[in-house]
Amino acid sequence: MLSCVYRLIAPRTFEPVQVEILWDNQGVLVRPTHISICNADQRYYQGTRSERVLGTKLPMSLSHEGIGVVVEDPTGTYKPGSHVVIIPNTPTEKSEFVAENYLPSSKFCGSGSDGLMQEYMILNPSQVIELPESISKDVASFTELVSVAVHAISRFESIAHKSRCTFGVWGDGSVGFIVAILLSLLYPKAKIIVVGRSALKLANFTFVTETHLSEEVTTLPPLDHAFECCGGEGVEIAIDQIISNINPEGTISLLGVSENKVPINTRLILEKGVRIFGSSRSGREDFERVFQLYEKHPVLLDYLRALVENVVEVNTILDIVNAFNLDRRKAMGKTIMHWNI
Repeated sequence: MLSCVYRLIAPRTFEPVQVEILWDNQGVLVRPTHISICNADQRYYQGTRSERVLGTKLPMSLSHEGIGVVVEDPTGTYKPGSHVVIIPNTPTEKSEFVAENYLPSSKFCGSGSDGLMQEYMILNPSQVIELPESISKDVASFTELVSVAVHAISRFESIAHKSRCTFGVWGDGSVGFIVAILLSLLYPKAKIIVVGRSALKLANFTFVTETHLSEEVTTLPPLDHAFECCGGEGVEIAIDQIISNINPEGTISLLGVSENKVPINTRLILEKGVRIFGSSRSGREDFERVFQLYEKHPVLLDYLRALVENVVEVNTILDIVNAFNLDRRKAMGKTIMHWNI
């Protein structure tokens, strides 16, 4: 069958392409309906990735955060008309030791393979999870981002020691916001300290113990563990401040992406016996844990709803361009495209 794929062919330039998708009656036919724009999508759209990377990735349909409606499911797993969250990672093999999101053979929507900005998608039943009607579709559209935070916390829980009284979160954007919310719900007796660069953004972190501007940080309470959620140019300062303030044998989780190499204070890391680990993307288990948290902590959905910054009805390519430009100017939060084309 034919499907229209809206591919980025060059920075700031989208082109619709009719492609034939092979449907062997083994997959779920899904039409994307709500798509959330990610910072990674913006880096491709603005052309801030290196020419080498753009040359190997484009042309490509963007986006890996979103939901869709089931058109048909020959496997009988999902009913036509039901809304599902799309899991963007597609593993092609299994490993006893390596999670699906770290296997080099796995494919990922909007990074090397076409993302959600298309008319129809054929997905393995394991790549979708049915969305309860009670959950806002705009909020559900960035469940993938929540799953990334959950993945990092799950890995932390398997690596770190059991003293978990004080957490530091560096980053006042959406990732830092979500990580801080989850930590406050999972560890209600712990102190959550957030460090960021914008007083306006930090004012939204009403559920944490303390907030600090990074340029004003001199001393902080000793931290048992910390999560770096800055990315970009803020990574170097964040990691340095974390290493300075973390307790011996504490654990540092890195989530922020930087295009440049980042120097770190190895002397102090060795002196303190600090553990550092990175987390990227997520898998089905992480999505399933997100839905468990949605059910157990309904207030989580209320906090996430506050991240919906812009909602754009998309009927044409011009609407896509307007959505990306609007997203770039936002102070914080997420831009959601109601995908009508």
